[in-house]
Amino acid sequence: MYVFAVAGRKNSGKTTLCEKLIAQLSERGYAVATIKHDAHSFDADIPGRDSFRHRAAGAYGSAVFDQGKWQIIKDGQQTIEGLLAMFPEADFVILEGAKDTDWPKIEVVRAGNTDAPVCDPSTLLALATNLPLSLSGVPTVDIDDVETMVGILLGNLQRLRYGFGANV
Repeated sequence: MYVFAVAGRKNSGKTTLCEKLIAQLSERGYAVATIKHDAHSFDADIPGRDSFRHRAAGAYGSAVFDQGKWQIIKDGQQTIEGLLAMFPEADFVILEGAKDTDWPKIEVVRAGNTDAPVCDPSTLLALATNLPLSLSGVPTVDIDDVETMVGILLGNLQRLRYGFGANV
């Protein structure tokens, strides 16, 4: 399993880039999972649904499943490592957000949203931007050049697999 993050400021384009990376990696035959970090609180269930009603009645957790998928909503804290254990069959896990972690990252910096990176440069695989930015030792890639970003990811995966260098 190769884990990396797509990080950046709020509304920088992280979700859009994740969608494009998922599509490209999936088209190449890789099993891709995602873990989204929400810096705020999120509503995990829809009012009116049975599972929402169960939780509103006091259940600390609820699960729903059908013939092809399942979902668990459970009160309590969780770690990225705990969530990664839920995806043992994944070739790639993309963390959306998680900018303050040590996981390798592609940081999105988009004009009109921000003008500077926010992640620790030592964790960056690439800087995806539509601005004239550069960081020493970090490739700068056009924000829409998903092919190059996938190439960087696959190259890093090869280095890790064959022992040529660190995770970043």
